Amino acid sequence: MERSRFLKLLFASPLLFSAMKLRDLETMTNGLTETEKMPVLFLGHGSPMNAIEENEFVAGFRAMGKDIPKPKAILVVSAHWETKGTFVTAMDKPQTIHDFGGFPKALFDFQYPAPGSPTTAAEAKKIITKTTVGLDDKWGLDHGAWSVVTHLYPKADIPVIQLSIDYTQNAQYHYELAKELASLRKKGVLIIGSGNMVHNLGMIAWDKLNADSYGYDWAIEANEKMKKFILSGDHQQLINYRSQGKAWDLAIPSPEHYLPLLYTLALKDEKDSLSIHNGKPVAGSLTMTSVKIG
Repeated sequence: MERSRFLKLLFASPLLFSAMKLRDLETMTNGLTETEKMPVLFLGHGSPMNAIEENEFVAGFRAMGKDIPKPKAILVVSAHWETKGTFVTAMDKPQTIHDFGGFPKALFDFQYPAPGSPTTAAEAKKIITKTTVGLDDKWGLDHGAWSVVTHLYPKADIPVIQLSIDYTQNAQYHYELAKELASLRKKGVLIIGSGNMVHNLGMIAWDKLNADSYGYDWAIEANEKMKKFILSGDHQQLINYRSQGKAWDLAIPSPEHYLPLLYTLALKDEKDSLSIHNGKPVAGSLTMTSVKIG
């Protein structure tokens, strides 16, 4: 039935209308209708300064997004929102969170006033069955989200929600949970994982911060092996990242920046293309490697 005809019939029948729960009405009439399948991105976000600086990495973000159909909403899995349990932001107007210190005032003044999407949040909650998803009204958008999305949609006119990372769960769990988000791709939702494949802040080469490209041998080794598994579709090796040796242990001292990659890869199907972008190492112990699926 066409949406317009459905609404006419619905409001012409007070008994039918009163019998329906509000959430059922919202589900039937919201904007999450079938669309062309959206791509999925993993963006190596690096320093929050990338939000306000011009460099090859932010140019890479824009290039990745150039051919993406305009989404109805964006769902970001950011390394910077870890929780016990799984939550999704469900407020109308998420705040811009400046979850860092020691940066210039211009970065703290930066705002990304994108609207939220309670409807998309409710849809994500509904389709995830692996766990109970809580609706959050306090978090907002952290720099893992806004520092990259601002280069894709600088007008901040696309609703953005975030899905948290449950720090109590292992990589296999997150990969399986991510698969449950697949139907959002056909409802106009652009899903973005935001982190860094190699991310060891404790070993940054501070004297190489301004180098065009510099990586420790172990960082390059881990990054190249990760790219090999990504391109070959060997996701199980990536899930089993703790079995890959010392280079990977140094590259992933804690999992929060790595897990968003698994959320992205879990959503690839056999018909999707895949490309790798922004492959350079930075400051010895970071890589900006990004992935576009679809």
